[in-house]
Amino acid sequence: MTAQTTAPHTATRLFAVFAAVGLVPVVVLGFVLAGSYRGEANRRGLDEATSESALIASTAVEPLLFGQDLRLGLSAQEQTQLFQVAQDAAARGTILRLRIRDLDGNVVFSADGSGFGETPEADTLAAAGGAVETDLTRLNTDPNDTGNPGVQVVEVYRPLINGTSKTRIGVLEVYLPYQPINDDITRGLNTLYRDLAIGLALLYLVLAGIARVTTRKLQQYAEDNAHLAEHDPLTCLPNRRLFHRRIAELTDGPAGRVGAVAVIDLDRFKEVNDSLGHHNGDALLARLGARLAGAIRPGDTVARLGGDEFGVILARARNEEEATAALERLRTALAEPVQITGLPLSAEASIGYALTPEDGDDPETLLQRADIAMYVAKAGHTGVVRYSSDQNHYDSDRLAVVGELRRALAEDELLLHYQPKTRLSDGAVTAVEALIRWRHPRHGLLYPDAFLPLAEQTGLIDPLTDWVIATALAQIRDWGEPASELGVSVNISARNLSNPTFADRVLAALAASGLPNNRLLLEITETALFTDIERATTVLNRLSSAGVPISLDDFGQGQTSLGFLSRLPLQELKIDRAFVTDMLADSAHAAIVRSVIELAHNLGFAVVAEGVEDELTMTALGAMRCDAAQGYVLARPLPAGDLLAWISAYERTTQLTPLA
Repeated sequence: MTAQTTAPHTATRLFAVFAAVGLVPVVVLGFVLAGSYRGEANRRGLDEATSESALIASTAVEPLLFGQDLRLGLSAQEQTQLFQVAQDAAARGTILRLRIRDLDGNVVFSADGSGFGETPEADTLAAAGGAVETDLTRLNTDPNDTGNPGVQVVEVYRPLINGTSKTRIGVLEVYLPYQPINDDITRGLNTLYRDLAIGLALLYLVLAGIARVTTRKLQQYAEDNAHLAEHDPLTCLPNRRLFHRRIAELTDGPAGRVGAVAVIDLDRFKEVNDSLGHHNGDALLARLGARLAGAIRPGDTVARLGGDEFGVILARARNEEEATAALERLRTALAEPVQITGLPLSAEASIGYALTPEDGDDPETLLQRADIAMYVAKAGHTGVVRYSSDQNHYDSDRLAVVGELRRALAEDELLLHYQPKTRLSDGAVTAVEALIRWRHPRHGLLYPDAFLPLAEQTGLIDPLTDWVIATALAQIRDWGEPASELGVSVNISARNLSNPTFADRVLAALAASGLPNNRLLLEITETALFTDIERATTVLNRLSSAGVPISLDDFGQGQTSLGFLSRLPLQELKIDRAFVTDMLADSAHAAIVRSVIELAHNLGFAVVAEGVEDELTMTALGAMRCDAAQGYVLARPLPAGDLLAWISAYERTTQLTPLA
């Protein structure tokens, strides 16, 4: 059963759990409220009986008494009239027992002859003192009573008052039938319980609906995360991780199973990025990825391995002829023109492949050998090439470069140039970006493109990055007082962020330099960030919490979602040069730059514009409230020995007008 078929069942199980758990508090709430309503109804019933006893006392009893202290006894006339009241009330069923007591609690009148000579109870004495005592009980259940318990009654003790002097003269003890009161209460409670049941049922339905929506969203979120973990966000094709697993499935199949693993690299793709901008380059990659996915056969796999490199698995290629023919068809499909910003672009590709099991029987070997064959195809412009053992010198050449780069680290052949970054509000130079160069003994000065990709692939990127950080920190420290407020930014790669010791090494370098942590700013690209977003976020949070600022470089070039952007510990966004360079001529790019600045400021980030090449663009960025600028309008990357003199001259001659 696939993940797609199990997902609805998982969502259903999650909903059932949420629904069952949600039912418990609703039921408990129902019982609590029902008990509360019953208690409140009983209290109201006692209040009603208290009011009724007050009416009996004031209208039927007190007017019959002469207003004298009942300890002096009742006259015959008073007794006769009280008997008449008791008989009338008993006939109507409104009073079940009526007694009159004096202020000492002794019974001086009892309609049924009970209570004479009994010891006064606490309720009687409290009423003699002016209180009104009410209790829900049963007839004949007082300690002094005799006979079997009777019906449920409300027993009330209340003082009798002389109407003229308002003094207490005795106590009225009256037993009122509770059944009429209870019937009235029950009718009200039945209506209330019905409304409560309806309300709780509606509440449960709402909670169940929320649980249903929540479980679906959680399930969708889990599916999306699982998809993102194994798919390229730009092209939606499988990424290197899933591609590697698919190769393993091919090689782990039945013995003798054949197939082909190919690596496709687009020729001169960098020219598209440089001339049309990274966003158009991304659009081209997305279109070509979709074209490849549509051109492969069922059971085959196409993936984006990174940059402008794709991978293909031909699961049913039985021999070299079939594999070559299939890959030639893919190459032809890629060469069909693609419309990007109204321009027809044709993509040429170099393809190398290896057959299993002849050229390798494990994913690492097959990918490595397909990669070697691809370099052979690219060097010879031969289109599609199968791996052969005599091509291994290409791998040897790459290993030679790695060896030379290790030597360069050990023998001080590397150096840093620095490109300044200026604050637009006042023209002050606030930071420099450290850019690595290689003084090669045979090839002269090499720029990062010539060796950093290889360092990234071979693991040399970690010692290279450590060297850059340590050297840059030592340099701004050695510049002394003129650079006391200057920060330095260093670019870090996806490989750096995947190393669990990276944060510790950075903090150790800062401690060794003696500089405050905020003097070093680390720049990470969107592409590197998405290689392993969870691990990258953990490392960046560690560094940010230690006071090291984090900058997101080339913003707009990648696929960063706003949800991730709000979670990252960023202090700065650098707008990709593709939007900045032509913003005065391209209104869409100007709108993007303005929107990014506003978004970043709302999130609390500073904004740096890269690729600023003229004064007009810098002035326009200042009007947009961009915080800082970097580009050739200020200076190209400078050797360390030239930077301080340039800063002094620039800040002395700058004509930037501070923002209001």
